[in-house]
Amino acid sequence: MLSNMYPFWAALFAMTTAQFCKPLYYWLLKREWKWELMKASGGFPSSHSAAVCALALAVGIEEHFSSTIFAVTLTFAMIICYDAVNVRYYAGQNIQITRQLIKDIQELTSTKLTDPIYLTKIKNVLGHTWVEVTGGILHGLIIASILYFVK
Repeated sequence: MLSNMYPFWAALFAMTTAQFCKPLYYWLLKREWKWELMKASGGFPSSHSAAVCALALAVGIEEHFSSTIFAVTLTFAMIICYDAVNVRYYAGQNIQITRQLIKDIQELTSTKLTDPIYLTKIKNVLGHTWVEVTGGILHGLIIASILYFVK
């Protein structure tokens, strides 16, 4: 079954193992277990980058690196990686700034903002740094390479 759908399984396995690696890398850095990182967006390594890079490599191996489908998956991977670092990362930064502004307004004016829009729960982390995306790229390439030799 692995050999029939190698690109799909490589992408799925890369994404899943990247998510499982997040608490481990956090522990290595901070010496503290944070298991909730397994289901979080953001962090090291980027599971989105891992998935699309594993997919692109697997398609390149299976369909040849000169094929149209490899060009499509490589372009897709480049867009996802760029988006993770730029668009999604800066959206996360905007969320932090907005939260701080709301807090500052409430403190400076001694007013409690009660409109539901100000109480909306928003994720803290949306995107990635280049280090996190590069980690995801390498993770995906390694996983796709290992699965190629196992299939």
